[in-house]
Amino acid sequence: MMNAHAAVVLAAGASTRLGRPKQLLRRGGETLLHRMVRLTAATAPSLLVVVLPEASGALRDAVADLDCVQALNPDAQRGMGSSLVVAAPAVQASARVLVVACDQPALEAAHLHALLESASQSTSGCAATLLLGTLGVPAVVPGAWFADLADGQGDSGFRARLRALEPGTVGVLHAPALALDIDTPDDLRAAHELGLIDD
Repeated sequence: MMNAHAAVVLAAGASTRLGRPKQLLRRGGETLLHRMVRLTAATAPSLLVVVLPEASGALRDAVADLDCVQALNPDAQRGMGSSLVVAAPAVQASARVLVVACDQPALEAAHLHALLESASQSTSGCAATLLLGTLGVPAVVPGAWFADLADGQGDSGFRARLRALEPGTVGVLHAPALALDIDTPDDLRAAHELGLIDD
């Protein structure tokens, strides 16, 4: 129903503010990392890259049963941009790429499918999630953007480039629930209260 796409799951965060690996928090008995990779795999990408921190034994084991390419980020503390740089060599410039973070526990598969559909209909080939007034992930961007990545983008990823697109040329999906990502103990408490995290 849609052209082939690749996918990148960003899961290299050090969780320093949370104090424990957020990738291994559980929803419905399943780690957030496994859940995000599983939901992304369900969109049937031609290639699925999962970016993990360099010291990632437990995280690598958490997705060992899923069909994905694991890429290790030695500079994960530099933010999302550094993880996109790590994924870039695997991404073809001609591909559409679904980019997903691992710490949005409210994410459901339907949102990812809707993003891909929206991107296929947009003139820019892009679609993004509107979070607190800003376009962000999950998002669909051209593979050529990975080839253009400049070193040292910090934590912004493709946000600035998405925001620079002409209004009306990018598919925008409103998903207020996805604004809750887990960075701090307060975020974790909020997610638990909403039933999005087991403990």
